[in-house]
Amino acid sequence: MRVLSRRDVIAGAGALLIGGPAAAQLGRLQTFDRADLAVRTRRQTHRFRVEVATTPAQQTQGLMFRRGLAADAGMLFVYSPPKMASMWMKNTFIPLDMIFIDGNGRIVGIAERTIPGSLAVISSDRPVAGVLELNGGTVSRLRMAVGDRVVHSAFNTGSP
Repeated sequence: MRVLSRRDVIAGAGALLIGGPAAAQLGRLQTFDRADLAVRTRRQTHRFRVEVATTPAQQTQGLMFRRGLAADAGMLFVYSPPKMASMWMKNTFIPLDMIFIDGNGRIVGIAERTIPGSLAVISSDRPVAGVLELNGGTVSRLRMAVGDRVVHSAFNTGSP
């Protein structure tokens, strides 16, 4: 998953017209710190081990070029200060669920089963402090919903 800026959208449109290797557009691949995270639903708490994307380069790369993701894995994009988040699935090979999170750790929006390779822009409808990406279908399977809480230090909710 890639976080988009206005410049990215314009550059991406140009790259589609003239071609070019996707990896060359990114430069070298980023590495990520890992952290524990929990999602508290009305029924139970679900634990995940996520990679954390905090820098612009990490957020640009996201989960692009991955061929798989463990069932209890994901990626957390952290925004400080909160901002409108816009992403697309270019060069992302696995379907993802995107969970938009406010500064208090509340889920404020969900985009389920995003389409691999799609250039459709997926956006939050308000500024968010983070986006959690999980395997497509996880939100439905675990019955996550708007209003549930994500527990992680980035949201002042403590540790999972």
